[in-house]
Amino acid sequence: MSSPVQSDARRSHWGEPPWKIDFRPSRHPIPERVDVAIVGGGFGGLAAAAWLRRIAPHKSVAVFEAQSIGSGSSGRTGGMVLAETAAGDLPGLGDVLAGFSSTLRELDIECDLQLPGAFEIGRSGHLPNSPIAWQDSGDLRATAEVPGGTINPGRLVSGLARAADRFGAFIIENAPVNEIRHADSLRLRVREREVRASRALIATNALSLELNGLAKRTEPKLTLVVATTPLKPADLEVLGLASGRPFYTVDLPYLWGRVFHTNRVIFGGGIIEVNNWRDLESIDISNGRAAELIAKIERRVRGLHPALRSIGFSHRWGGPVLFGHNWEGKPVFEAHPSLPNAITLGAYSGHGVALSVYLGRWAAEAALGRKALPSW
Repeated sequence: MSSPVQSDARRSHWGEPPWKIDFRPSRHPIPERVDVAIVGGGFGGLAAAAWLRRIAPHKSVAVFEAQSIGSGSSGRTGGMVLAETAAGDLPGLGDVLAGFSSTLRELDIECDLQLPGAFEIGRSGHLPNSPIAWQDSGDLRATAEVPGGTINPGRLVSGLARAADRFGAFIIENAPVNEIRHADSLRLRVREREVRASRALIATNALSLELNGLAKRTEPKLTLVVATTPLKPADLEVLGLASGRPFYTVDLPYLWGRVFHTNRVIFGGGIIEVNNWRDLESIDISNGRAAELIAKIERRVRGLHPALRSIGFSHRWGGPVLFGHNWEGKPVFEAHPSLPNAITLGAYSGHGVALSVYLGRWAAEAALGRKALPSW
């Protein structure tokens, strides 16, 4: 039987977002052999597992998650859904939002998906009737409306895990994969045991960068986020947020946000730089540079508009995010550089909500030889 579980307490030093993951997979022994091994229990890994078992129920699939499902980027994202990639459209990418929405429908996942569009905001090139009129080192207004929307990240992680479990994938938590090598098959070292797999998908994003082959090509960071106490509907109206459209700046310093349940507004903007992905684990957002940046975000939010001047903050948290070098926005979705029959996914640069599910489904089909990997 499955039972509810809250966010992983071992990463409480990253704070807690205002949603919960309410699904815990049944316990399974570590298998000796599987057809497809998936490393990482976030949006991409869980979507791939669910889709694999849905279209190929004769294939055995196991998800190995180092801590608990959603304990990395997926459970700590702000839940803003955007089209395309951070680098824009890419050859052969297709319609990410349509594919994301279709996947949720076909897997019967309810995660409060809303797609009213999103505002790009900036200090020049304003829309004539911008609903947003804030002060932030100048007049901050909407400059464009683009496709996008929001989800509840806790419900999306839970829904994907339920779907994968329902279709018969094994989801094994507290099962870090320490090494993958290739002999006659892929061999994964999991809790000091060996698992043989015909194929593997490595969807660890900003963590385990040696394992996914991205250590020398990407830059891991911790993004910082706050949630306000509930606002009155009239305040959301005067702030220009009553439509439910999320927003992000097109100039610096970066700021993004969205309205969440009970009329809280989520704002994100601070970034903690690290030299190695392992350094992410030691960051405590209540101390040092992270605490200073969160305080700075809160001062900035209170200065945006009189309706926010005395606002309180109910939640503060951080989550890992992975960029290509020099902030390249192109995601990695390719054959692993050194492991045959393995695919690596990551480096979504803040666009990972819809994109990771969309590419997770694609990766499942690629692992079965039904779809080619892109040529980005």
